[in-house]
Amino acid sequence: MKIIPISQALWSRHGSAEPANSAVPAEDQALLDAYSRAVIDVVDRIGPAVVALAVRSGERAGAGRSGEAMHGAGSGVIVAPDGLILTNSHVAGAAGGSASRIGVTTPDGQELRARLVGDDPDTDLALLRVDEAVTLPSAPLGDSKRLKRGQLVIAIGNPLGFESTVTTGVVSALGRSLRSRNGRLIDDVIQTDAALNPGNSGGPLVSSHGEVVGINTAVIMGAQGICFAVAANTANFVLGELVRHGRVRRAFIGIAAQQIAVPRRLRHAAGLAEDRAVIAATVEPDSAAGRAGLRPGDIIVRLDGAAIAGADDLVRALTGDTIGRAVTLEVQRGTALLRLSLVPQERRRAA
Repeated sequence: MKIIPISQALWSRHGSAEPANSAVPAEDQALLDAYSRAVIDVVDRIGPAVVALAVRSGERAGAGRSGEAMHGAGSGVIVAPDGLILTNSHVAGAAGGSASRIGVTTPDGQELRARLVGDDPDTDLALLRVDEAVTLPSAPLGDSKRLKRGQLVIAIGNPLGFESTVTTGVVSALGRSLRSRNGRLIDDVIQTDAALNPGNSGGPLVSSHGEVVGINTAVIMGAQGICFAVAANTANFVLGELVRHGRVRRAFIGIAAQQIAVPRRLRHAAGLAEDRAVIAATVEPDSAAGRAGLRPGDIIVRLDGAAIAGADDLVRALTGDTIGRAVTLEVQRGTALLRLSLVPQERRRAA
């Protein structure tokens, strides 16, 4: 394969061996400089907290690398200086066996070992802790609910062994649902066109303010510019559950939810202060929601009096405390505000 420099390819496309005018207008140069400075600043701050992960297991204790099998590889982001690392379940979940070990490589070349604190296949998230007593650079989790479509985002990862790779793009859509590897739907997923490659999984999606707004999780093979990240608010909830319990115990009402903007007339009819809510995209017939009479297209605005302004709000509201206990769901159906009583069930973890 012949590699042609980009500049030569551009000149050839216009039928000239040399560029006619390489000068960039001053106003465009200033804009490019501002864009570059924003990206560089974020990478300088967050890049040191992005690590490469390798999950291996050996046939016998103490087996060397030649006797080990690779089970997973990807990226992770350090979210606490004592070595807490967020990544994908499909990257680190294979480390559940006693013979497995997780290698962590930091951008400055440190080789560390980590153990699995817990993983949550329902959101494709996992939490690791570094074994060594170290203080590491960490990245803050931001509020993904404040994201807007078209907002600049930066993906940092270690695709195919190329450390600290940076790609940029925009938020293409919010509130998507994505089916995880165990068949469950992950709600409140961010769609972006920041390029992701194998190995980017588990790395951070970062805003221009230097906050982690998502954990990169998947791409659609064969499609360009369609990549997904689990929202930071969901990641923050999962992190807390894994730290406290080692697993996420959550309730299940039997719907696939998507965040929507509530029209002004419906907000006025329901007396809502929030301009966003959750719509029931699908409702499983033999579920708590189906038995209570919830229908696809119903807009969920409150659960037990607490406002539901996003899919992450619904995920956090359906905690283990609500399992087996009657809760009140307030939904907007047309211009009518309905109150439905239902009893959430515990979501069973897929094998």
